[in-house]
Amino acid sequence: MILDLKNIFKKRTKGIAAAAILVGVFSLFSRFLGIFRDRILAGQFGAGQELDAYYSAFRIPDLIYNLIVLGALSAGFIPVFSNLIKRMRCDENYYFCSSKSENKEAWDLVSNILNILTLALLFLSLIGAVFAPSLVSLIAPGFSPELKATTVAMTRIMFFSPVFLGVSSILGGVLQSFKNFLVFSLAPIFYNLGIICGAIFFVPVLGISGLAWGVVLGAFMHMIIQVPPVKALGFSWKAFINFYDHNLRKILLMMVPRTLSLAIAQINLLVITIIASTLSSGSLAVFNFANNLQSFPIGIFGISFAVAAFPTLAASAFDQKKLINNFSYALRQILFFIIPSTVLLITLRAQIIRVVLGTGEFSWRDTILTIDSLGFFALSLFAQATIPLLVRVFYARENSKTPFYIGLAVVVANIFLSLFLGKRMGVAGLALAFSLSSILNFMILWMWLYFEIGDLDQKKIMVSVVKFSIAALIAGVFVQTGKVFIWPFIDMTKFWGVLTQGFVAGFSGLIIYFFLCYLMKSEEMLELIEVIKKKMPFGKRMKKIEEIGDQSEARGL
Repeated sequence: MILDLKNIFKKRTKGIAAAAILVGVFSLFSRFLGIFRDRILAGQFGAGQELDAYYSAFRIPDLIYNLIVLGALSAGFIPVFSNLIKRMRCDENYYFCSSKSENKEAWDLVSNILNILTLALLFLSLIGAVFAPSLVSLIAPGFSPELKATTVAMTRIMFFSPVFLGVSSILGGVLQSFKNFLVFSLAPIFYNLGIICGAIFFVPVLGISGLAWGVVLGAFMHMIIQVPPVKALGFSWKAFINFYDHNLRKILLMMVPRTLSLAIAQINLLVITIIASTLSSGSLAVFNFANNLQSFPIGIFGISFAVAAFPTLAASAFDQKKLINNFSYALRQILFFIIPSTVLLITLRAQIIRVVLGTGEFSWRDTILTIDSLGFFALSLFAQATIPLLVRVFYARENSKTPFYIGLAVVVANIFLSLFLGKRMGVAGLALAFSLSSILNFMILWMWLYFEIGDLDQKKIMVSVVKFSIAALIAGVFVQTGKVFIWPFIDMTKFWGVLTQGFVAGFSGLIIYFFLCYLMKSEEMLELIEVIKKKMPFGKRMKKIEEIGDQSEARGL
């Protein structure tokens, strides 16, 4: 029994679709927990000053995590470690790996980078806690002295989280490199559970600071669940530091451009936080609520396929035909789900917001502001969902500089747009600026990749996009019609009435969408049917996908 459990946790996931389905399923559950989390927060505090403080307190600890950890992980650690484990003598599913000397270099790298990363994060978190008052004054200049003090206290508590998340991310990188996505996909669920525990159990005792302790608990749970499967793969921690290790140096060289790219993105978020702090009370909370809702389909479809595709993209990076096939397949799969998601978000945004957030202290004013912001966010859903895949193509080709330069230009544009539109439209202007800059980012990445590689299978992609768009637009008409038809039969002043209207209209729209895609013989729809028929998330792969190739932001916020 114990051996079987170990085998389940060690089993590799084969193929892009299978990996993406696994990551996507657990991401779906995590996102639902995230929605439940946001409903609790909205009901307890509304879109007001307390949540503004909470989201502002996130910013600096999150900055440290994103720069130090994600830079190393996404651009350097996984490619280097993946190359090392190719030398390990393992069976097909990685149930059993030899403990010979050829494994030593790979596991020593994990210990080395864990030790260095933990010490670096501890040092930076300590410095951040000491200078928290100055940092909060910088990122939230519009806050009152009392609100700044609350934000400082929460920021200091949250500085524990980057340490846990840093260790967790390296462990997750190990699991991804072995194409073991099960526990890696479970970790974000535990993160959200920690925050929910903070909101339900800590807040009544500790006040708003309980949310910060919930974040710390979630980060710890995110880490601890990944320890057993990594140990089961053969890892044994060693207490040493070697700055002269050539593999470490390789990771550092690769992570510099990636870290700079992330720094630019974080500066963008800091600017949004600064601008939001000067707007009406609750603007930052509204922005985050709307952003979390629109991130739901992005996390499930965009991130899942990008994460799952990365190892295969890396393996075929310099084989143009295979690279384009893998890229095209993953992109079309993302758009197959994202385009109807966009239509549903736009047509049902009022119902979604009232069902998810419309409780307790969340007022009608908060609802209107969030509806407007979500609508503007939805305009760029296709770009936000595909950018992670486009960026990973560059990383797979060992080119992390180009996404940095493009990101720098886009963020500068977003800052100017945010300043301009934020003053004129309030928080909705920040959402519109974010969308416009995301579309610009997508366009430049696509064109650059086209000039670098050549044909990106754009003809096949465009044919698929036209089919998806026609089906989604017709489905949108059915959704709007369904809303009007259902209205007289339900009480729209009640939760269950709004839920019923949104669910029936949305479900009918999805049925129409999939039916039309089937009639148009969409390759992606036919493949989805085959996956369902064969019940394949954890079983055998379809031959078609096997021909394409085999392959592999982590908290699920």
